[in-house]
Amino acid sequence: MGDAVANQAAGSGRPASPTDRLAEDVAEVVRAEVRAVRGQLADAARPAGLGVALVAVAGGCLVLGAGAASTTVLRMLEAFLPRRLAAAGLTAGYLATALVLGRLGLNQLRAAGGGSARLADEVRDAVSATAGRVVPAGSAAVRSGLRR
Repeated sequence: MGDAVANQAAGSGRPASPTDRLAEDVAEVVRAEVRAVRGQLADAARPAGLGVALVAVAGGCLVLGAGAASTTVLRMLEAFLPRRLAAAGLTAGYLATALVLGRLGLNQLRAAGGGSARLADEVRDAVSATAGRVVPAGSAAVRSGLRR
């Protein structure tokens, strides 16, 4: 008989060597723990996945609601202003609000210091560069629209 048969206990199917049995027992414990952790992660991910989906749908509803509110405000402005002036006024209001909120946010990031301050500087530079290209084009479009 070979060495493999001599090292196994009769009928047990397990290695007779204490080292081999320890290795097999440790491997089984690790497998059981991995299965348990995998199950816990799956159980934790299910509610989180549903939560993420619900938040995404809520965000979509928020965007739709903001669009509907914007349309309502525009219709109200059109009741006593010419259509173009109402649209321009609403746009200017949105841009002014974005500017104020953006400045407040950048000031908060800058006050936080470190990486947040660097991010605030990068965002400020990117916005300035974009505005430097967009504002002249927008001004030209407004002037040509007023000439009509």
